[in-house]
Amino acid sequence: MNFFLRIKHWQFFLITFALPLALEACFIPSVIFSQTFNPDIIVVFSIMMLIVLFMQMGWSYTIGTNLHKRLPPSVPMPLKRFKWFLFIPLVYIGLILLVFMPLVLKTMDIESPDNSIPVVISVALLLIIPVHLFSIFCLLYTLYYNAKSLKAVETQRPVTFSDFAGEFFLLWFFPVGIWIIQPRINKIFSEEPYDHNFPFMNDTDYTS
Repeated sequence: MNFFLRIKHWQFFLITFALPLALEACFIPSVIFSQTFNPDIIVVFSIMMLIVLFMQMGWSYTIGTNLHKRLPPSVPMPLKRFKWFLFIPLVYIGLILLVFMPLVLKTMDIESPDNSIPVVISVALLLIIPVHLFSIFCLLYTLYYNAKSLKAVETQRPVTFSDFAGEFFLLWFFPVGIWIIQPRINKIFSEEPYDHNFPFMNDTDYTS
């Protein structure tokens, strides 16, 4: 997982945003100008989205768990809650891409005179809505957790939301924020962790 702590901002931007966007741009013309719908395009798109999802979630998990190790004692953060709130959206999005979307595609090829299959899809959508809303809440919490942890590690003191609001929104708008956040992550983990038991050992000025 140190890969996510060392990777440069431009490299991560290319992997998680620029490359998927370029691949998507290649698929769009084939969808628009094709005479028949090809389900394989959705399959490829879903796999691509899963790869991007795992990359972003892996990055979020890595910086969250590693920043937690460098938090000052005055800033306790619930690490288990962070892990659960990151895991829930991951499972939810994975089920949407791997189960729900193939089910929808299957119904598109089946003629049902009594409309029984569309009813099943409608019921599934109603069940998905509360889970979707909770997943959004979980994702916002992970942004809050990482933003607060980053600011607390950098300042080595308790922080309020007004202190790390900028970091929160940079993490939210990921393609832009990664250019600012990742260099700070690189800097933090290129240095020795702050020792709260022996603070005088953290002073790099040894001039007499």
